[in-house]
Amino acid sequence: MFFCNGGKVVDKRLQELGAQHFYETGLADDCVGLEIVVEPWIDGLWLALRREFTSWNIKEDMSSNLRAVSNGVSAMTVVPSMSGICSLDSEIQHLKLEDLEVKATDALSQKPANVHSVVSVQDTEASLDRSVPPLSQSALNIPALPSEYIDVQFQDSTGQELSVSSLISDGIVFHVPVTKAVQLTREDAVKTALLLELDISKTTFCYQPGDAFCVICPNNPKEVQELLHILGLSERKECVVCLKIKQATKKKGAAPEHIPKGSTVEFILTWCLEIRAVPKKAFLRALVEYTSDAREKRRLQELCSKQGASDYSSFIRDPSICLLDLLHAFPTCRPPLNLLIEHLPKLQARSYSASSSNLFQPGKLQFVFNVVEFPSSPSRLVSRKGVCTGWLAELVAPMLQPHKKEEKLSAVKVSIFARPINTFHLPSDPSVPFMMVGPGTGVSPFIGFLQHRQKLQEEHTDWKFGETWLFFGCRHQDRDYLFRDELRSFVENGTLTHLKVCFSRDPPAAAEKKPTKYVQDNIRLCAKEVARVLLKERGCFYVCGDAKHMAKDVNDTLVDILSSDAGVDKLEAMKTLATLRQEKRYLQDVWA
Repeated sequence: MFFCNGGKVVDKRLQELGAQHFYETGLADDCVGLEIVVEPWIDGLWLALRREFTSWNIKEDMSSNLRAVSNGVSAMTVVPSMSGICSLDSEIQHLKLEDLEVKATDALSQKPANVHSVVSVQDTEASLDRSVPPLSQSALNIPALPSEYIDVQFQDSTGQELSVSSLISDGIVFHVPVTKAVQLTREDAVKTALLLELDISKTTFCYQPGDAFCVICPNNPKEVQELLHILGLSERKECVVCLKIKQATKKKGAAPEHIPKGSTVEFILTWCLEIRAVPKKAFLRALVEYTSDAREKRRLQELCSKQGASDYSSFIRDPSICLLDLLHAFPTCRPPLNLLIEHLPKLQARSYSASSSNLFQPGKLQFVFNVVEFPSSPSRLVSRKGVCTGWLAELVAPMLQPHKKEEKLSAVKVSIFARPINTFHLPSDPSVPFMMVGPGTGVSPFIGFLQHRQKLQEEHTDWKFGETWLFFGCRHQDRDYLFRDELRSFVENGTLTHLKVCFSRDPPAAAEKKPTKYVQDNIRLCAKEVARVLLKERGCFYVCGDAKHMAKDVNDTLVDILSSDAGVDKLEAMKTLATLRQEKRYLQDVWA
C-alpha cells in the first residue's frame, strides 16, 4: 500500500498542476534488485527522449534541453520504497551531462556508446568469472567510476580493545549469559531450529510478549582472517585506522558513524562492515580499477554493465555472492581498505522476537531461530551459514552436547539491546478474542503470548478471557513440529481455545475430508469463525513469519473471507482490512 508512495504523491500532484507524462514513471524496489526495473527504464528513457525531441524539432537545442533533464530526472522516476531507501538517483548519480548527451545522441543515430575491446570466449557456458557470446563480444555501457572519498591512515595499536557497546549510539547494550540451548527439530529436518534462553535477571532489560530485540553479531572470524590475508592486511590487522574525508571530494559530512574512533583493521572487518553483502554494481565498477588482469577487468566490466544485467542477477545477486567470493573468482583484484569502507554497508544487528513471557519466566528471555544455510554453488565454492544464526549455533554448540558440564557454559554471552517501540502485543483487554498465525519459527512470539495468558488466568480467576486461536504449520509432524508438547498443554489447560495444524510435506490423513497443506488452508476452512472474531467481536489477528509467500497468502485469504462474509467486492474487503490495520487489530511481524 505504501510502496514508493512518496514518488506516487509527487507524480499525482505534478499532474494535478498540469504536467504531462512524456514517459511512464518507474517504481523500483531494492529488495528484489533495482536493476530489474531501473536499467530497462533507462533504456526506454533515451527512446522516449528521441521521440520528444524529434516531435519538438529542436535537435539543435539538444544540449540545453538535456541540462534540464539531467537536473530533474531523478525526481520524475524511481523513489524510495518502504523496504529500503533506494532510488534511481542512486543508480545514476554519477552520470555526467556529457554521458546524457552521448547516450541521447546515440539514441538518435542508433549507434552504441562506450565501445570496449572484444574478448573472444570459446567456452559455451557462462559463469561468475567467464562470459560467452554475445555478451563477451558486445560493446558495453558501464557506470561512471564512483569517486573515492575516504582517506585511510594506519596508526600503531593503542593496546585498548573496543567494546561492542561502542557500535550502538542510541540504546543500552546488555551483555547477558546464555543459560539454555535446545534443538527443537530432528536431525533429518530440512531446517535446524534452535531455542536459546538468556538470563536478564541482573539487568534492567525488560520486554513484553511480542517484543523484538537485537543481537549484536560479528562476521565469521575465518572469513575475516581470509579477507585480511587476500588484501595483504594481516600484518596491519592490529593497527588503528584513522578515517578522514578527502578534501577534493564533493562528499559532505564526516567519516562513517558506524565505525567507532580507535577501531583497528580487524575490528572494522569483524564488527562494522557487512562483508557478506551482495556487491552493488557501483562497487564492481570500482573494483575494476584495482584488478590487473585484462580478462578479469573485462568480466567485472560486463557484470556491472547494462548489457550484463542478466549475468549480474544470475551469478551475483540471486546466489548472494559476497566480496570474498569475488576475490576468489578474480585473484588479481586487490582493493584497498577505503574502498571496502565506502561500498560495504554497516553490519546490522539481527532482530529476533521474544518467545517467552517475563511474567511466566521472570528474569528469562527466550528466542527461536532457524540456522540459515547457504549451500555451495559454482559461484560460491564453500557452503556458509547465516552471519548471526551461524555464529549463535557455533557459540552454543557445546550446550547441545549432553555430556558437557554446565559450569563450563556460564562464559557464553551475547550482546543485546531493545528495539524501538513495538505494537505486536496482546490486546490490553483480556476479554478480546484473538487469532494467531505462525508457521515454522513464526510461532515463536505466540508461545510468549500463551505463557502470559496462562499466568494471567492463574492469577485472575475472576477475569473474563476471550477465545484464542493458533494456526500453525510445518513440513513434517515428526521432524519440525515446534513446541508440540507446550501447545498441547496450552489446549488442555484452556489457555489456547483452538489449535489448527497442518503439515505440508506429509501425506494427508485418511480421515481428512479436505486435506490442508498450509496455514491459509485452515484459515479458509474456519472462514465463518474468522469473520465473526474480526467483524462482530472486534478481535485481533496476528501474523508472524515469512513475508514473501505466507503473509501474502494469508492476507489474500482474509480478503476473500471478508468479501464473502460481507457480500462485497475485493476492493471493499481490502479497505476493511486496511481499517483493521489502522485500528491495530491486524498486526504483522514478518521478515523477507
